[in-house]
Amino acid sequence: MAEALKIGVAGLGTVGASLVRIIHERQESLAVSCGRAIEITAVSARNRDKDRGIDLSGVTWFDDPVDMAKNGEIEVLVELIGGADGAAREAVEAALARGVHVVTANKALLAESGVALAAAAEEKGLLLNFEAAVAGGIPVIKAMRESLTGNTISRVYGIMNGTCNYILTRMEKEGLSFEDCLKEAQRLGYAEADPTFDIEGNDTAHKLAIMTALAFGCEISCDDIYLEGISNISQEDIRAAAELGYRIKLLGVAQRTEGGIEQRVHPTMVPHDTVIAQVDGVTNAVAIESDILGDLLMVGPGAGGDATASAVLGDVADIAKSRPGIQTVAALGRPAKSLTPYKKARMRSHEGGYFIRLRVVDRIGVIAAIARRMADNQISLESIVQHSANGGGEAPTKTIIMVTHATTELSVRNAVSAMESDGYIVGKPQVIRIEKP
Repeated sequence: MAEALKIGVAGLGTVGASLVRIIHERQESLAVSCGRAIEITAVSARNRDKDRGIDLSGVTWFDDPVDMAKNGEIEVLVELIGGADGAAREAVEAALARGVHVVTANKALLAESGVALAAAAEEKGLLLNFEAAVAGGIPVIKAMRESLTGNTISRVYGIMNGTCNYILTRMEKEGLSFEDCLKEAQRLGYAEADPTFDIEGNDTAHKLAIMTALAFGCEISCDDIYLEGISNISQEDIRAAAELGYRIKLLGVAQRTEGGIEQRVHPTMVPHDTVIAQVDGVTNAVAIESDILGDLLMVGPGAGGDATASAVLGDVADIAKSRPGIQTVAALGRPAKSLTPYKKARMRSHEGGYFIRLRVVDRIGVIAAIARRMADNQISLESIVQHSANGGGEAPTKTIIMVTHATTELSVRNAVSAMESDGYIVGKPQVIRIEKP
């Protein structure tokens, strides 16, 4: 049997500790399946004294992950620090420069510097693996860059953030407000103390940017993603969606169009009877539409120590099975130099159905005015619902809910803007796109 593959783990949080434990527990079976043992020879983390419930005896400790990447007795750097810059990026760059393979779960780093890092790995014949960076334990990266070779992918989309999916699920099933669900997610550890990165869609955007590059052979372009979070979703939207036969999910969507590549992250109404609508809680789901295979949907745990560690370990095992000095798989599915420049499609040309909720002054002529604005923008309605006017001391209002047939983003935005200028809308209109997988 070949000599053991020596790895260094940078970051011993939930995922790092799970990875170390699993490798220790399954040494014999890993050696058999990989053809060589996997040995942790070095680690780096902030606190040496913290009890992580793992055995680190005989392992060299580095206070600085960059020092470990440069000087540790390792063949693979496993980067689990996180962040687009700082120690994470410096450690990965140092490892590649030295001739050390890299496995990372760092979506922010890849979204920011993935093409440059892929080129650096290719120059040295090294592997840069990152299955855990997108959708946790779901093997979507391997599927896209290996299993779907030869397929032309037209669209990739999915639920890629467990925090948002958990909040939307509880809002629907328990009738709770967004704020109450967020507090519970924070209490359970599903959301950070500052949840902005998750609930405003940035986390999903980073993952989507990586998948877009793999799907369409283009350079990563995280800054060109249309972005909306879920913080403005109310119980009124949840209930209206249910009445109309939909559920609300935060989706990341990338698709090829005649005008370029469209990337968007936003709350979306999906038909209640579709598989992706049934994905609840912290679970993730990724769908890929291709010409040869057809439609592929993968569902599984999108986060958590063991699920993410499983994806990291799979990447390490691939390196253990590879031939020394030969890069078997390009990091982004094709050589970095052959990636095409990203061409952004105009979001406002996006076409599909829309849910529009308006609170309007309850007076004669308002419905006719709304109909006129929709007709002016050539928008056809699939359904329209009116809810009872409010009472009390305020001027009476009512809620108008409309579902359109396929139309463009530009038409909807123009129609809603015109209605606002007419002066009968109270508060901010709600517009949610409808996807029919």
